[in-house]
Amino acid sequence: MYSRRREAVRSTMIRAKSRAELRTTIRKLRCRCRGSLGSVLGAVEMFARVLSSCVLGALVFVIGGCDEAAPPPGADATQSKAAVAVATAESLAHPPAKNPPEQAASGLGTAVDNLPFQATGDKLASIAWRTWVYTDTGPKRTRFGYLRAGAVVDRRGPVIHNDGCAGGWYRVNPRGFVCIGHGATTDLQHPVVLAHGRRAERGQGLPYLYALSRSRPPHLYFKLPSEANMKQVEGGFRSNARRWLGWLHAHDLQDMLDVQTELPDHLNRPLTKPYGVKKPLRFATHAGKASPDSGFAILSTYKKGERFFGLTTELDWIALDRTRLVEPSSFHGVALDADESLPVAFVKNHSHPKYKRSEDGQLHAVGAYAMREGIKLTGEVMRVAGTFWETRDGHWVPQHGLRMVKARTKFPSVATGTRKWIDVSIRRQTLVAYRGEHPTYVTLISSGRGLLGDPEKVPSTILGTFMIHSKHVSSTMDGADDKSDSFNLRDVPFVQYFHKGYALHGTYWHDDFGRVRSHGCINLSPVDAAWLFEWTDPNVFPDWHSTLNKERGTVVHIHP
Repeated sequence: MYSRRREAVRSTMIRAKSRAELRTTIRKLRCRCRGSLGSVLGAVEMFARVLSSCVLGALVFVIGGCDEAAPPPGADATQSKAAVAVATAESLAHPPAKNPPEQAASGLGTAVDNLPFQATGDKLASIAWRTWVYTDTGPKRTRFGYLRAGAVVDRRGPVIHNDGCAGGWYRVNPRGFVCIGHGATTDLQHPVVLAHGRRAERGQGLPYLYALSRSRPPHLYFKLPSEANMKQVEGGFRSNARRWLGWLHAHDLQDMLDVQTELPDHLNRPLTKPYGVKKPLRFATHAGKASPDSGFAILSTYKKGERFFGLTTELDWIALDRTRLVEPSSFHGVALDADESLPVAFVKNHSHPKYKRSEDGQLHAVGAYAMREGIKLTGEVMRVAGTFWETRDGHWVPQHGLRMVKARTKFPSVATGTRKWIDVSIRRQTLVAYRGEHPTYVTLISSGRGLLGDPEKVPSTILGTFMIHSKHVSSTMDGADDKSDSFNLRDVPFVQYFHKGYALHGTYWHDDFGRVRSHGCINLSPVDAAWLFEWTDPNVFPDWHSTLNKERGTVVHIHP
């Protein structure tokens, strides 16, 4: 009954020909729906009003239908009699144990059991794109965050079997429960775990090596191809491979590749994709071509004959000569010590003169600042044939050609004590991280191309005061997210959502910080994104890939 009603709703929505008609259709359908179905349609109506924001990831989640909340990989909200009847010989020999009354009384498996435990060496591993970590093992459990495929974490028993997880729940550090099944395993030699041996790097810059496909995108091989495979699939490839190698050396980028020549046994076979990753139709050796202008995160690189191949986080082999390796932006903001404050300036032009003041008060040129270089200023000003600002290292710099970030004279109500908050100016394209009224980090951003326009009509960044509610070490963005730059941006680094699909995140596909560029999100340089990700709340635990918290996140204040 529920499924038939859901299909009727979907069919009616598909027939809507415009955004306004879609909203009207949804309102009519809500009148006929009850319970969770009506609630989800209400959410869909809300999202239909903001189709122009950088929201596709969140929108797809909602429009996925009026389904009930998805259970964790390997877990079932309810277990049918038919499913129980098709038990394997192993499960019949070792049936799930009923949890004893004393277990419930002690708080095991409940939200009360939430303190870190002493590790014993027992581990479990994620084999899914998202292995959810839950608050408890009960039917009303909620999510703390998730692990990414390959993550190995401490586990603690006793294993808890219930209708929601036939494989059993384990406590993990520092808190939460993971279900053993499609999403997690205690077998640390599982092919997905071995293939994801390299973990994302945090706190320094980009978490992975990245590549952008060229006009002729790479094929997605599920096994490292032989020369015969390559000829059959791609035709001639040697000349292109040689040109790419020449380009690599000409740009002195060969050190970016940690190239391996011997393939380990677990990679010398068709690759098993993590649970939850899209699995397109496969040919004999590949799954078709990637989309043009796709971005890839690379786990490792191998040389096969004259070609270099990269293993992506989704466990596809791609020929790197069909891509352009990403040189991370060298730009970064300015960290302020406890005894330092605003103003700070950034150089607009390719070069900006630096002066030293002599004893007779004359200014003498002693060098130059680079484009976008951040300069700490004391606040002292000298007017001699123009306005000059004193720098904290004892120099003087002319004001013209500088983007100034001056000290605030008024603060929003969130600036209390040492509370963390983020101040974003759309006109100046700047971001300042504060503790109370003290600035700690200053940088340039790229916000929505629509500047201060209506986010419902143009690709602008929403204004207001919000809280960061979910953080992801990396997350795939596509469709409306920065769609002028790329159709499919895999593993966008250090994503921090603060309102619906609007997020602060790192950027590997452009280096235009200080100018509007995005479809609504706030783009940061790799170094800035990595720093801000570790500074804000909620904290993402080591070995976790994401944390969710809708109540205690760092405040983001966005204004003209």
